[in-house]
Amino acid sequence: MSSQAQPHHLAIDAQALREAVEAHQRYLAGRSGGRRLSLTYADLANTTLEGLDLREADFAGANFNRATLAHANLARAILFGSDLREADMRRANLSQADLRGACLRGANLAGAELPGCDLREGRIALQDKLDGFRILRHEHRPGELSYANLSGANLAGAQMSGAVAMSSDFTDANLAGAMLVGAKLTRAVLDGADLSGADLSGADLSGASMKRTVLSGANLDQANLADVDMSDVLHAPAAVVYVDDRPIDAVLADYESYCDSGGARGAVSDLSNADFRAMPSLKGRRFTAMVARGAVFFGLDLQAVQLQGADLSGCDLRGCDLREADLRGAKLSGATLTRADLRGAKLGPLTIADGRFVRTDFTRATLRNADLRGAHAVRARFLEADMTGANLDGCDLTQAELEA
Repeated sequence: MSSQAQPHHLAIDAQALREAVEAHQRYLAGRSGGRRLSLTYADLANTTLEGLDLREADFAGANFNRATLAHANLARAILFGSDLREADMRRANLSQADLRGACLRGANLAGAELPGCDLREGRIALQDKLDGFRILRHEHRPGELSYANLSGANLAGAQMSGAVAMSSDFTDANLAGAMLVGAKLTRAVLDGADLSGADLSGADLSGASMKRTVLSGANLDQANLADVDMSDVLHAPAAVVYVDDRPIDAVLADYESYCDSGGARGAVSDLSNADFRAMPSLKGRRFTAMVARGAVFFGLDLQAVQLQGADLSGCDLRGCDLREADLRGAKLSGATLTRADLRGAKLGPLTIADGRFVRTDFTRATLRNADLRGAHAVRARFLEADMTGANLDGCDLTQAELEA
């Protein structure tokens, strides 16, 4: 925020705030007595608004310094020019919010939803303290995210051109299609972030960490990449991927024929380290006992795929759609399943003989922000697995091995 002229924030007492929020709930529900919440330039520093439904509310120029907005629904809210420094906004919904010119320096936005949000420069109307609300002048301010925590946040398609995000943490964030033209990202941590199709032309990424970052289709023209750690970066896949000198689609067709015919037709191949992204989808296909250690499946549609007893250790399954997938007895040790959708997946034991079974093994796997709602994970092994932010609602973990 400017060190010269500052917006004059208006004090609001707890009772008035409570009544205004209640009227907004009636407004959202279409009930009588409803009124859209408008607290422009209000002083809401250190206020707790955790979990509230604040969709479409107008907080332009408001002071939320160190406020608690965790799990709040701020979809389509106006936060133009607001002061959100050090605010707790974990898992808040800021979809399509107007954050132009907002200051989010040091804010905690871990796991927040910000798709399509606008974090570009804003013109802030400053008020004359002597003459009341007469507009004195406008001040240009870029959206600021320096030192903010955006790990696991969804920023797909966000407008962040010119944004200042120095030393910010974007670990595992979804920045696919984001506009970051000329953004200042010096010393930012972008490890594991998805920057597919993002425009980073002219951005300053000097000193940034981009380990395992996905750069498929990203525009880095004239970007400053001095001292950037780009180890294990995932670029765009080849148009045609070969396994043992054969196109991967032909190899997979033979594999599936082998499974469907009980070994009478087709053939089995070792698909370790293969890049499956050349396939448009593997939805519903059958690859029982596949060996594909270290393979790349990033972002693929694997819904209802049959991979019983497969060896997928060390695989890249980030962002994959694994809903209803059959992974009974699969070995996923060391695999990366960040943001994977495992709703309703079969992760229980695979019976191999009377009284004998093989457990699904997620030992040392990364399941950060994965969705396991309704999954069947009876007796599954999750030893040393990173399950930070994973949604386990309704997941059957009976006799599962979990870290104490």
